[in-house]
Amino acid sequence: MAKKSRTKARETAPGEVGPRQPCPCGSGKRYKACHGAEGGAAAVYVARPFEGLPSECDLVALRELVPAATAPLTVSGSDRPVTLCTLLPMAAPAMYRDSGQVWLGLQVQHSFGDPSRDLAAALKLALDAAEPGVIGLTDPPGAGPRLQDLVTDDALTVTVHEGFDFWLSDVDDKDELAAALEQANAAASPTARLTQVEAAYWTDVGTKEHLRWVMPEPEDQLLDALARLHVAGDDVIVEGARLVGMFRAHGLLCPVWDLPLGTGPEALEDPASTFKERLDAALADSADLTADERSARSGLANRQVTIR
Repeated sequence: MAKKSRTKARETAPGEVGPRQPCPCGSGKRYKACHGAEGGAAAVYVARPFEGLPSECDLVALRELVPAATAPLTVSGSDRPVTLCTLLPMAAPAMYRDSGQVWLGLQVQHSFGDPSRDLAAALKLALDAAEPGVIGLTDPPGAGPRLQDLVTDDALTVTVHEGFDFWLSDVDDKDELAAALEQANAAASPTARLTQVEAAYWTDVGTKEHLRWVMPEPEDQLLDALARLHVAGDDVIVEGARLVGMFRAHGLLCPVWDLPLGTGPEALEDPASTFKERLDAALADSADLTADERSARSGLANRQVTIR
């Protein structure tokens, strides 16, 4: 008879990462061998790094889900134009442009535990740069401000682009980046941000269309509310749509719906607004879940994928 494991499985709270699960930093290692390692970077890891920033849910979406988008930033103590970008050429952390603009990249290759502090470090380097160029961030930034300490905007004005042509918006010689631009544009799935609700993004990946909606509510309450809606048949955004699961990224949940091909973003606007009203009502319901609702909640919890 096989021996039973003498190690009791560790119970994890909602949003907590188990030791054998992939580390949310994106390194590809198990948590216990990365940010959960004794004496490692655990003290640096921040589970919800963008909390308190304007449009937190949009920031998570731009970092993890949206191919090409920009948003202007107002930075305390600086009058230099700053633009937050999903992705910069070569996945650069930041760039000081010949035009005098500073671009700050969200989708980067490094991960030092707190993306907000990493972004602030790259931003300060770009603002202090004496000459135009690419700003790298190859070492942990150490003690210093976080993006929350630098940004003064009340909300972000997000512009979703069809591709990365914005890389060339302030340059005269466009040939130098032509190859990189063509490659990046080819990999960008058509994406649109809905206008009637916050942080909801339609995308077309070719074989399917999706609605991916980053939500700020605590995980437990959101799962309860979605379970109530599912049992009532009220979690269908449009006819033929299906709630298939959710991502967990930077401390927030992002429910994902599969959509019939040909839906497009415009057809989602009014239904998404109506769904938000139903969701708010379900979030306000404090009654115990029924047996069917508990079962639905368990199914939703099992269809979560942690990406950061």
